Amino acid sequence: MKLVSYVHNGGERCGVVEDDLIRPLPFGTRLLDLLALDFPATVDRHLARAVQELPVRLADVRLLPPLLPPSVRDFVTFERHVEGIAQRFGGRIAPEWYAAPTFYFTNPHAMIGAHDDVPVPPGCQVLDYELEVAAVIGRPGRDLTPAQARDHIAGYTIFNDWSARDIQAREMPAQMGPAKGKDSATTLGPFLVTADELAPYRTAEGLLDVEMTVRVNGIETGRDTLANMAWTFEEMVAYASRGAWVRTGDVLGSGTCGSGCMAELWGRTGVEDPPPLKVGDVVTMTVAGLGTVANRVVPGAEPVPLPPARARV
Repeated sequence: MKLVSYVHNGGERCGVVEDDLIRPLPFGTRLLDLLALDFPATVDRHLARAVQELPVRLADVRLLPPLLPPSVRDFVTFERHVEGIAQRFGGRIAPEWYAAPTFYFTNPHAMIGAHDDVPVPPGCQVLDYELEVAAVIGRPGRDLTPAQARDHIAGYTIFNDWSARDIQAREMPAQMGPAKGKDSATTLGPFLVTADELAPYRTAEGLLDVEMTVRVNGIETGRDTLANMAWTFEEMVAYASRGAWVRTGDVLGSGTCGSGCMAELWGRTGVEDPPPLKVGDVVTMTVAGLGTVANRVVPGAEPVPLPPARARV
């Protein structure tokens, strides 16, 4: 099942995607609320109630993020990506990376839809994309095993973690992780695809062998498979739930796949080729089984000037 949130005729709705049509669910239904109920059986009951409503063409709506998540954890699980980023700064992968599927919390209020414009973050001169897939939590849980975690994943969606590399580089030495450099936008969409739909792609190790590609202005710049993750999504959920709750609607990003961002490519070659994104560029990401998102870069706001730190007396 593919679930979608969208705007049509000025109203926000959610529905079920069938080919190039959306079967709307009753007015007032939110995808996040559905996940908190007997999902996906509740979707079927809602469809039965809304059977008299005519379907809507996907081409006639504006796609929203499938849901607005309560929290977003972004992991880093592709060794090839980590290696390329480390090379950019003259180093090697830290041994600590191999010990656990590490993550950082990012902005849950920065979600944008599959075809929304992306404003350049204020003050950013080096804008980059990051090709990822995210798991979405259905049932809440705590201190889960990987086997238990599988039943807590409602589905998956494409996740583009837009990154202001120059701002990120400036703030990382403060050792608080990426903050403002990752604060402006995250593409989520086009659909929430229920976990059962990806079952045919599952490997014996529990990974998902789905092809991922990214193009800038129609030119392919990266390709990988989700099966190259160093940890499964279930293992990531289990780690996130250690001593903490994962809640309905929480989003867990896979981290950038190999060759899934320009900064990794720059690290391998030592030159910024392809160049940082500029106004007018269109970034298109396609993941087998999950669909395609495409966002255009547009001008953003100018930064509001702030003073440096005040001297200690």
